[in-house]
Amino acid sequence: MMKRTIQLLTFVVLLPMAFSSFAQIEKYVAGTHYTELRAPVNTNDPSKVEVLEAFWYGCSHCFRFEPLLTDWASRQGDDVDFVHFPAMWNALMKIHGQIYYVAEALDAIDLVHESVFNAINIEGNRLQNEGQIAELFAKHGVDASDFEAAFNSFSVRTKVNQAEKRMQDYQIRSTPNMIVNGKYLVATGEAVRTQAEMLEVVDFLVEKERRMLSSSGE
Repeated sequence: MMKRTIQLLTFVVLLPMAFSSFAQIEKYVAGTHYTELRAPVNTNDPSKVEVLEAFWYGCSHCFRFEPLLTDWASRQGDDVDFVHFPAMWNALMKIHGQIYYVAEALDAIDLVHESVFNAINIEGNRLQNEGQIAELFAKHGVDASDFEAAFNSFSVRTKVNQAEKRMQDYQIRSTPNMIVNGKYLVATGEAVRTQAEMLEVVDFLVEKERRMLSSSGE
């Protein structure tokens, strides 16, 4: 009798959890809330769940998204690899993408990332040529010769060109977009109306990929 009672209590406790898990699975659906990419894109570290933000410094939506995204990223575990990806489909976006990769090469992303957003979206400085960009980096203590070398380096040009080619792989048509583990594209739209909900979909997909990584490692 005692054994049956324990079994019944266990069932009662686990039943709401099962329904909750089922509801979560049904809440976000491929083709409605996110898009499955035609072919998976390789990630930087297969042992982690990569979450990539496709952004543009000149995008006002990305500018407003940045504080929300920064807070979200700060709460992720070590098994989540968060990556910025400068989107580009015109000449100005390529220059702005170059800004990001120059900052990366100079280990200065933390120094200039927010300032680039502010310069374009608040101050009206479009940062459309090397001189304007050099001035911004100089304000943050980056040596002019170091900046010039990085801005015109082969490695930075290569990263810009690679990013431009990967736009098609990621199926990016707007910004901000999120790519989860090189498999899923998440963007705002009819089904996902807010940036906060976009991150909820990302969390759902991260957990999905986390379970897959865990099961494959068993």
